[in-house]
Amino acid sequence: MAPSVHWQMSRMPVQFFAHEASPFGVALSYLRLGRRYLLMYVATWNVNSIRSRLEQVLAWLGVNPHIDLLCLQETKVEDSKFPVPAFSHCGYQVYIYGQKSYNGVAMISKQPLEDVKAGFSAVLPKMTGMDAQKRVMSGKLQGVRVVNLYVPNGAAIASEKYHYKLAWLECLSQYLAILRQTERYILLCGDFNVALTDLDIHDPSLSAQQVMASPAERTALQQVLGLGFVDIFRQQHPEGGHYSWWDYRGGSFRRNLGWRIDYHFPSVELADRVVSCEIDVSPRRNQQPSDHAPVVLGLAEMPCK
Repeated sequence: MAPSVHWQMSRMPVQFFAHEASPFGVALSYLRLGRRYLLMYVATWNVNSIRSRLEQVLAWLGVNPHIDLLCLQETKVEDSKFPVPAFSHCGYQVYIYGQKSYNGVAMISKQPLEDVKAGFSAVLPKMTGMDAQKRVMSGKLQGVRVVNLYVPNGAAIASEKYHYKLAWLECLSQYLAILRQTERYILLCGDFNVALTDLDIHDPSLSAQQVMASPAERTALQQVLGLGFVDIFRQQHPEGGHYSWWDYRGGSFRRNLGWRIDYHFPSVELADRVVSCEIDVSPRRNQQPSDHAPVVLGLAEMPCK
């Protein structure tokens, strides 16, 4: 059980956070211009096994105490064995939806989440078959519906897993279309296992021949965005060279041979409240790290424009 006393949202005037050591210096310098917004920070991170990476996740939260909600993917553990006490001891609320050895998502929050939904079938009752793999959960924090996603990898083009991935993305579109009927402020985040454009791959020539960048996958993800979502990181960082995943092999991280496949996609109604969206590559330098880096979004309580 989580403790009854919860940490509060990051409610201090944001210029109080102004320090050059922060990996989120772009957002903080913007906020030093005299505007006083109250912020909520949401992070997404594929940890590639929460039990293997537990100490790294806790250490990262320790040096980033402004994170209000951490969405994890690929937790690879059934719910009964998730290390809940390690987080609840630090004051966090823990919401989990996992399975043994594969997949799994979790949401680690300073404040209790409202209306938590696990699986596609929570919104699409006829889609129970798609929930055999635990990849979708959502909850509301400060009026924002945060949807935490772990999209299937797809294995290889034209394989059975590839076709499953395309079907899964179609199911996601249906799921979000229903949510959009009643909710304006939605944030999609997670590991989407798709490089949206050639700018999101260190070697664009791979896009025509490799899973995670094929035309069909990109079209399926664009259909999701077409429901009213924005690639906010690319809006703020139009240049290339920014990645969130690097293969363990071939010195890929050292050489920055990466892919950007981890995203925050706010709904269009929420996008003008986004102050920052940054990839924190520092955990990728750890010993035995996840192959993904966290992506952190800063959200103001009101429009910033």
